[in-house]
Amino acid sequence: MDVPTLILHGDDDQIVPIADSALLSAKLVKGRHLKGLQGRAHGMCTTHKDQVNEDLLTFLKGEGPRV
Repeated sequence: MDVPTLILHGDDDQIVPIADSALLSAKLVKGRHLKGLQGRAHGMCTTHKDQVNEDLLTFLKGEGPRV
């Protein structure tokens, strides 16, 4: 993949650890934007939906750092 891609992952995900998923994905995707959300668990799209939505909008507007 070489299109801009947002990877969001909570660093406290006990179901799918960040090191076993998001960090590996980031190595494979050329146009990636990786954001590890501090203290967020597996269900962050539900428990922290406002933050996730803000991050999505920032990404879609083309704002924010590329990692």
